[in-house]
Amino acid sequence: MKTIKFRDAHEKFKNFLKEKKHSNSTIVAYGKDIDQLISFLEELSKNHVHEATKENIQAFLAHLTKKGYTAKSISRKINSTRTFYRFLKVNEYVTDDPSLLIEHPHYEITPPRFLTPTEYRALRDSCRNDARMCAIIEILLQTGIRIGELAMLRLTDIQGDTLRIRAAEKHEERAVPLNKSAKEALKRYLSIRPEAKEDKIFITKSGKPFLVRNIRTAVERYFRLAEIKNVKINDLRHTFVAHHLKHGVSLVVLSKILGHKRVSTTERYLQYVKDRGRETTSLTEL
Repeated sequence: MKTIKFRDAHEKFKNFLKEKKHSNSTIVAYGKDIDQLISFLEELSKNHVHEATKENIQAFLAHLTKKGYTAKSISRKINSTRTFYRFLKVNEYVTDDPSLLIEHPHYEITPPRFLTPTEYRALRDSCRNDARMCAIIEILLQTGIRIGELAMLRLTDIQGDTLRIRAAEKHEERAVPLNKSAKEALKRYLSIRPEAKEDKIFITKSGKPFLVRNIRTAVERYFRLAEIKNVKINDLRHTFVAHHLKHGVSLVVLSKILGHKRVSTTERYLQYVKDRGRETTSLTEL
């Protein structure tokens, strides 16, 4: 067994995740979770990876519970810890994995939030006078793409009746259909889009890329204007899925459009969608 300090192992772990091409958000989340664990263990004078025990990890989780962390958050931190210890064991920094002896807390999974027809009409009406935000919201609603994918769209990715979604991190490249509503909203925005060297589709007035965090803030503003409560930007993607499942769109077709690695990921939505229509491969507009 090799001897290594927690902090050094942490750096190696993050580099390992990068080499395996995990998403930036995953690397950041794992990094923060493990940093939090290490800080707690250091207070117990546990500086080397082989020194930590199951009881130490349980004490860490109990500490988080006292601080008000939810069962879901704690479960995620257990997953991060187990991934970290798998890395340590494979690299022979530990012989035993104390995280495997930790049980996940029980919690109910919150069902996905779908916008009602009244809500997404209100959302559209709220941004009608803002061509850029109208195009952003319409594309998210009508294509189901992720906010990060939308932010990365380039002018050359508009290819007739489809959008090219480039390969990124662990997601493969794919083509996503553009329906009439999405094309019209995009065309309207492009007609007033500022002249800029930047080739990203969505840019600021100064010609810089419209960043994910700013897109999220802007969409959330229109949620408030439309008086839509308890909703997040990813719920537009959920709404796209639910609408097309209800209209009978094939799980295989929908899975490819969404960029899901497994059809089973798309299939999970079925438990929340009632009155599924006859199976088809044709998409409909919301």
